[in-house]
Amino acid sequence: MPFVRCTFSATLLVLVLEGFTCTGSEHTATATLPAAFMDLLPHFLIEPQDEFIVKNKPVTLTCRSTPATQIYFKCNGEWVHQDDHLIERTVDPATALPIMKVTIDITRQQVEKIFGLDEYWCQCVAWSTTGTQKSQKAYIRIAYLRKNFEEEPQGKEVALDQEVLLRCHPPEGVPEAEVEWQRNEDVLNPASDPNFFITADHNLVIKKARLADTGNYTCVAKNIVARRKSNSATVLVYVDGGWSEWSKWSACDADCSMWRSRECTQPSPGTGGKECQGLDLQSLNCTSEQCPQTVSGAEDVALYVGMVAVALCLTLLLIVVVMVYRRKKEGLDADVADSSILTTGFQPMGIKPSKPGVWAPRPRRPPPHSKNSHLLTIQPDLTTTTTSYQGTLRSRHDTTGKFSMTNGPLLDPLPNGSHTLHNGKLNSDPSEFVSRLSTQSYFKTLSRDVANTSYGTFNFLGGRLTIPNTGISLLIPPEAIPRGKIYEIYLTVQRKEDLRLPLAGCQTLLSPVVSCGPPGVVLSRPVILSMDHCSDACLDNWAIRLKKQNYEGAWEDVLLMGEELVSEPYYCQLEAETCRLFSEQLGTLALVGESLHMGAAKRLRLVLFSDAYCSTLEYNIRVYCMDDTQDVFKEVMQMERQLGGRLIDEPHVLLFKDSYHNLRLSIHDMPQAHWRSKLLAGYQEIPFYHIWNGSQRYLHCTFTLERLSLSTCELTCQLCVWQVEGEGQSFGLDFNIAKDTRAVDSEFLLMDSNATALAGPSAFQIPYLIRQKICSSLDAPCPNGADWRMLAQRLKLERHMSFFASKASPTSVILDLWEAQHFHSGNINQLATVMADIGKQEAMIFLVSDGEC
Repeated sequence: MPFVRCTFSATLLVLVLEGFTCTGSEHTATATLPAAFMDLLPHFLIEPQDEFIVKNKPVTLTCRSTPATQIYFKCNGEWVHQDDHLIERTVDPATALPIMKVTIDITRQQVEKIFGLDEYWCQCVAWSTTGTQKSQKAYIRIAYLRKNFEEEPQGKEVALDQEVLLRCHPPEGVPEAEVEWQRNEDVLNPASDPNFFITADHNLVIKKARLADTGNYTCVAKNIVARRKSNSATVLVYVDGGWSEWSKWSACDADCSMWRSRECTQPSPGTGGKECQGLDLQSLNCTSEQCPQTVSGAEDVALYVGMVAVALCLTLLLIVVVMVYRRKKEGLDADVADSSILTTGFQPMGIKPSKPGVWAPRPRRPPPHSKNSHLLTIQPDLTTTTTSYQGTLRSRHDTTGKFSMTNGPLLDPLPNGSHTLHNGKLNSDPSEFVSRLSTQSYFKTLSRDVANTSYGTFNFLGGRLTIPNTGISLLIPPEAIPRGKIYEIYLTVQRKEDLRLPLAGCQTLLSPVVSCGPPGVVLSRPVILSMDHCSDACLDNWAIRLKKQNYEGAWEDVLLMGEELVSEPYYCQLEAETCRLFSEQLGTLALVGESLHMGAAKRLRLVLFSDAYCSTLEYNIRVYCMDDTQDVFKEVMQMERQLGGRLIDEPHVLLFKDSYHNLRLSIHDMPQAHWRSKLLAGYQEIPFYHIWNGSQRYLHCTFTLERLSLSTCELTCQLCVWQVEGEGQSFGLDFNIAKDTRAVDSEFLLMDSNATALAGPSAFQIPYLIRQKICSSLDAPCPNGADWRMLAQRLKLERHMSFFASKASPTSVILDLWEAQHFHSGNINQLATVMADIGKQEAMIFLVSDGEC
């Protein structure tokens, strides 16, 4: 065993205090330098390098220094234990300097402990009797490669010599994936074929498309962990036909005409290219000088005279026939009467309106040969009666005497900070109102979709705005508008393609983008905006933020769900499918969610449509995969009505998780004797990111089926939709494509028949005076708890106690929320029962007094 002497300087003493001991073992990291090298600082011959951990295989870091008495690793600011070092000592034969080499192993578990907090790094520290030296930092990262491409190449049909661009955004990975392109499984090499070029962002450019470039192109991403291949994109290079030169004109023939021709061979059309357009044969009359001269003899003259005579005879005969026919027709018309006058009378026809509240399916298009044949089958309705009305018609809410905004500024600020409104006539035309608002500077981005906009004029009594069939409403509680003020308020839903929200990382849009205004109006109490959301409503899975658009058009975070502050102007209650937002400010708002882990899920509504009328062998089934919110469903329904589609089954809901896995759709169990699918693959696939970001509202796949005979009308099949390694849904279809005799459950098609704008008492379930009595009875604290706190508990709103307590009248805010939740299905007797449970049962809810509690 070699002799090792331990020496400690002021620097080495630190290592002893940190747990390192100096022994005579050959594994120690301390050595004694010869006197000749005492004044030399150590320098590194080998420094640790960056490494990647692949799967569960540890990595080894190496450090080599001379001259050194000690050498140790430090990782993320902490010394690595002495026992974890492997030390090797040698001597440089040229200089006789001692050389120390140290290695350590780093495991995946060590790196994962700080994953997401900081990068894991290690460095060497070497000592000599003169001082210390530190090596460079080596960063250790866990290597991975996601499965899904962020953007895959799409198939194209291009003309010969046209430039082609195939896009590819490889999956996220560490280290960053390298990309290569394949055509028909063969790797493309731009160095050997300069017609190909791969851009810095991995896109493939075909400079001039050649016929040989037709094929299936695949983007391949690979790193040290894995190799991923995108879906193949088929590029079809077609050739449009072109004419050759015209041939020379022929000699004039006996008809005094000459001809020339050309062929579609320069080039010939190929691979689906267009045929040449125009004539391939052209004629031209010759001039008199070019016509061949013939000598007419006596035989020719006789022939011409005979032909003229025959023509004259035929003309005279035709004139006689026409005259006889006209005389007979006049006599027939005078003697014969139309017998239909004797047998036909006027019959009353009653056409009953469609069932109120139901979106009736679009009528199927009649066959061309029977355009109005349905009129022959309508039976008279003897139960209908006609009524007449005398007098004038007025709307439910008289607008006489109300104030509205003019084309000038919406609100004029007064010196004391209050607002006044201009006098003007209230126009009942919504399009005029939206157009007028859009002329103002802030309202340039206001949606001009009149069907998705409602507005009304309100005072201190409050009211309600509703956009039918969207789940979006705005409740303006009593006293929210200061007394003496009259506001004209609007509510509209923005189309997502019109208003882009900046989304990053795992963020996704969870609600419609809703605008209510005008912004800047003074409110005495918060209004309540109700809108659908499509999250799984589990705040443990999400960080849900309320975003608001400021006057400059930028989006700001104004609320983090679950961390609301009662002092802020916004507060939110998240229900299973609806968000109730208390807001003291009007503006453009939306909910954006960021998944906290892969268990977070969005609700997708799966809806099936087909053609209402099919006269060909092909039959299409469209499967929409949309956010489970009513506004998107309404837009799809309206679009399908315009396309002539019909709903063929009830919508299903699918939980789509943030697992980076795609959505797959397939069709099965069709009767092979009558139907076949034209889908070449076993399933269709929608990329994860197309669904998760929520920006594509009408995302759908189309299954094209083919029936083997036009007489086949019955279709039975199974249509499956599922997320890879996730949840799935299936539709069992059994219907007749020629007629819709099966009544589809219409509960999801109910029209919102309520008025879009209600002002004053008609907008609320609870009468105004009764509401005041309830508030005065429950606002004051009671020793036995029979006050607003018990009301909140009975209504299962105890999570918001601190919010209610911060308001001047907690009971009033609770009743506002009850009104927002139960406007369509509210049962005031149910509220009376709650009041009775609290102990306020003096004549139930309608006789609540201010008595002692």
